Amino acid sequence: MRAVVAREAGGPEVLSVTEVPDPSPGSGEVLVRVAAAGVNFIDTYRRSGVYPMEYPHAVGVEGAGVVESLGEGVTGFAIGDRVAWNEAPGSYAELAVVPAANAVHVPDGLSLETAAALPLQGMTAHYLVASTFPVSPGHDVLLHAGAGGVGLLATQLAVARGARVLTTVSSAEKAALSRAAGAAHTIDYAAMGDVSSELPAAVRELTDGEGVHVVYDGVGRTTFDASLASLRTRGMLVLFGGASGQVPPFDAQRLNRGGSLFLTRPTLGHYLLTREELEWRAAEVLGAAAAGTLDVRVGSTLPLADAAEAHRALEGRRTTGKVLLVP
Repeated sequence: MRAVVAREAGGPEVLSVTEVPDPSPGSGEVLVRVAAAGVNFIDTYRRSGVYPMEYPHAVGVEGAGVVESLGEGVTGFAIGDRVAWNEAPGSYAELAVVPAANAVHVPDGLSLETAAALPLQGMTAHYLVASTFPVSPGHDVLLHAGAGGVGLLATQLAVARGARVLTTVSSAEKAALSRAAGAAHTIDYAAMGDVSSELPAAVRELTDGEGVHVVYDGVGRTTFDASLASLRTRGMLVLFGGASGQVPPFDAQRLNRGGSLFLTRPTLGHYLLTREELEWRAAEVLGAAAAGTLDVRVGSTLPLADAAEAHRALEGRRTTGKVLLVP
């Protein structure tokens, strides 16, 4: 089969499509014919060495497809089932071995390509607004990268829970997409000279000087200071990614001076600790997409051979919605 492999840690140029032996499922695993694989920032972290890996490294962790065979001891799945998953290494491929514990059934009426866009970004958006800081009516939310994959989904989920959502964007096109997802206000931080001072000022102007209850920040280094300064007293900064780079160490007294602020650095795996939790989040996200109450934007669909270009676009903030690779 064909699979995308990173020969060594480095930039997108280390990615190549390689012929490798067809895999076989082991105990507790299913073999899936991949219909589409999701492209995510975690893939770039593992490719680049931000998250150390063994190389050559088979890239990708998310996708959707059809079960071709079952490993020993697998229950709850059958050959021919349509499934989606997160955390199956080597998902940028024609065939993927997926731990059955990480797979979920795709509801009828939902395409496999749409399903492939949801396990990581959809369930990330869900844990952010439903669990890390559970938003409710009356909450003001600041969400960075409002036109990104997580941003568009989290905006819809937060608005459905009664929050008022402010987003940051970097172009008029992205502002329109964010507003269509339900954002009450969009802020173009690409046009700002000093984001760390101008963005908090804009946020406070929109919140009667108070600041927001929560900031969901997947950008990291370039927005961290502005995020802290945009919070009201006892507000929470949820730093769930580092698209612009990792945040350097900082003085924890800043949380005190900012108004007894909270800071957390969550990751999806810690919000999928049990099978019951995985099935709950997946059912809410995939079910909403199947019912048409959650709009899933697939910004681009590319062949496996364009994996390097997909990574360049993602890291260059040139994407909207989800990027998929299709074998």
